[in-house]
Amino acid sequence: MTRARSTLIDPGSTPYYHCVARCVRRAFLCGEDHLTGKSFEHRRQWVVDRLEKLVSIFAIEVCAYAVMSNHYHVVLHINSREVEGWSRDEILK
Repeated sequence: MTRARSTLIDPGSTPYYHCVARCVRRAFLCGEDHLTGKSFEHRRQWVVDRLEKLVSIFAIEVCAYAVMSNHYHVVLHINSREVEGWSRDEILK
């Protein structure tokens, strides 16, 4: 059952969140697929680059991350103070 983000995330309680995303159906995000021998190691840097890009756009800081063969973990911090200084146009941008 889906839930609205407003019920899942409450920066008033804690600004820190541990998020996990994983592949399904035995797919590989990074590393080597032992069944086919194909390497997906080049994707590890894609994930890191995307995290850096998203941090530069949103008021989110990455405290820690781990990119595994079929999933990744990130510990995020919501920087509410940074958002308070944004104008309406900056938010829309």
